[in-house]
Amino acid sequence: MLVYNKDYIHDIDHSMRGMINETGICRKNTRSKADDGAIRRKSLMLLLVNLLVGAQAFITNNNDEYQVWLTTGDGSKKLRREAPCLRTPNGHGHSVWVDRTKRRQTMEGFGASLTNAAAYVIFHSSNRHLIMRDLFGNSLDDLGVSFLRLVMGASDFQGVNPYTYDDLPNNHNTDFDLNHFSIDKDRAFVLPIVKEARSINPNLRILATPWTAPAWMKTSHNMFGGELNGGGQYLEAYAKYFVRFIQAYQAEGIHIDYLSIQNEPLLSRNDYPTMVINVDLMKTFIRDHVGPQFRKGNINTKLIVYDHNWSDSWYPEQLLSDSSVKQYVSGVAWHGYDGNHDVPGGFHNKHPDVGMFFTEISGGGWDTNFASTLTWDSRIIFIGQTLNWAKAVGLWNLALDENHGPRVGVGGCNDCRGVITVSNGWYTKNVEYYAMGHLSRFVRPGAVRLQTNTFGWDELRSVAFVNTDGSTVIVVQNPSTSNSASFSLDLDAKHYQYDNLPPQSVVTFVK
Repeated sequence: MLVYNKDYIHDIDHSMRGMINETGICRKNTRSKADDGAIRRKSLMLLLVNLLVGAQAFITNNNDEYQVWLTTGDGSKKLRREAPCLRTPNGHGHSVWVDRTKRRQTMEGFGASLTNAAAYVIFHSSNRHLIMRDLFGNSLDDLGVSFLRLVMGASDFQGVNPYTYDDLPNNHNTDFDLNHFSIDKDRAFVLPIVKEARSINPNLRILATPWTAPAWMKTSHNMFGGELNGGGQYLEAYAKYFVRFIQAYQAEGIHIDYLSIQNEPLLSRNDYPTMVINVDLMKTFIRDHVGPQFRKGNINTKLIVYDHNWSDSWYPEQLLSDSSVKQYVSGVAWHGYDGNHDVPGGFHNKHPDVGMFFTEISGGGWDTNFASTLTWDSRIIFIGQTLNWAKAVGLWNLALDENHGPRVGVGGCNDCRGVITVSNGWYTKNVEYYAMGHLSRFVRPGAVRLQTNTFGWDELRSVAFVNTDGSTVIVVQNPSTSNSASFSLDLDAKHYQYDNLPPQSVVTFVK
């Protein structure tokens, strides 16, 4: 259970023990009468403070109320702690019910992608450690990132020129034995950020994802665009590349929990690292190379496939239709740039033994309205994807600078927005920070989603979880652009009334 001010209460209580006996009566003293009045006044004051703090402890530990955090669409309140939501004899308005007997997926976490650019701007900030504590800490003032998508090498957001872990001077040469393999370029600022994140949050889950293989492994001989070479030696070398990466990071004390085979395997661009792996080649690669090499090397990192839009679900469907491929696959990752957001839910119904992961969507200059972005991110992504069985939900860049970068040596999105913006050493929390925070701050890895009821599209959206410590988290969003919403939380044969959730606002309840 979440308990607040516990250390403060203990410290004050301990200071009183020297002045108050076990019955709560001040001990007789041997000081002069001149001092007696002052001591009695001090004793009475400390006793009153102790009683007040004790009352606060009772309030925050009362099992008949939920603690409340609110973000309003107008931006006037951002993850603001509000008055508790009390138990009431009856409820009115909408009924948000939670069924504890219907337990759904176990959560891995919430977070964003650590691109080269994100690591660069955080690492070079004079407030790096403060930023890291805010992002990865577990206090009620921190974001609580618990799921980190780590870009393997280069993407379209770079603090330095793009690279892979086995680059050759001449991309028409080969290195099938990976004699040139090295993660040394990550040591400049990527590895230090990952290590600091893991030290702050030891339970951080990490998903590693490549945007491209080394250029010499591709038919185009270029990191930008093209296809993976389907020759057996190339596939075997690329599978070994993954093993070497996982082992190299493990040697640095960083366990890679998940590996996504390829980011957006249907996309080829000539202005930043991308690579196409057609579905038949992906089957061969997983079945005959990556899967067997992982087993042979006792690699317990779990494999994720697809990592692309809702719109092309045929791709992972074809992969999983082959049982010799499916045996190696732990999950499917989805992006939200195209297609219907409910697709993962239908996919889960066909493949309930395969985990759903949502791994990328970005905010940006195309929508700078706080209310509409908060509404979309809450309704479609953080609430919507967990309702569609996502075990983890991640946004795109964890951090960018004030110029939507850096983007050294690459093209791509020129107005994307990070979860935070780092500028002149300091940082700004963007709307994505608050949308994520309503879940990431309170829902811990290992939490289980509980069944909740549904409403009309423009009415309430809700999702509920129970953490491993038994605490319950309920998130409710009001997507209406004009109407406030009143509702009761109905669970455990009790009612907890909440009135007037403003339009385009989201609220989290914790008990």
